[in-house]
Amino acid sequence: MSWIPGVAVFVAIAWFVASYNGLVRLRNQFRNAWHQIDVQLKRRYDLIPNLVEVVKDYMSYEQETLKKVIEARGAALSARGAAAQAKAENVLTESLKSLFAVVENYPELKADQRVASLQEELTTTENKISFARQFYNDSVMTYNNKIQSIPSNFIASVFNFPAADYFQAGEESRAVPKADLR
Repeated sequence: MSWIPGVAVFVAIAWFVASYNGLVRLRNQFRNAWHQIDVQLKRRYDLIPNLVEVVKDYMSYEQETLKKVIEARGAALSARGAAAQAKAENVLTESLKSLFAVVENYPELKADQRVASLQEELTTTENKISFARQFYNDSVMTYNNKIQSIPSNFIASVFNFPAADYFQAGEESRAVPKADLR
């Protein structure tokens, strides 16, 4: 019976190591998911100047729209943290929607193959960003559940595993689009 305390100590150490390593794995998973969003955002940021360059000659009267897209891109590039990044990305998305709406008013621009190609690439990239955000939020949920659940919350508090922020859509993206069928 003298081996019982030794087994209990071994089990306690094994539980601690497994719990700590599990928290590290989940933290690294949501951080990696954030970096996957960054990869797709970089692709988007690289496409925007090309699109602006192609459309600016056609849109001499729409310089304000182009300026807003460029400013929104700059703000998104400099944003740090999930909340700031989400806010900046929502502004950029809205400015791109405005640009695409203006493009619809220019038949020769709409017919330009370069514009169509860039719009298609941006649409594909937007879909990849959406999937990456979903994976990030799923990873954050798993991580936050773990650090808030007993008994791993004890290890999380002792070793400073703070809760992670979700990537949240802005209020403007929650608005129901209005359809004008006149």
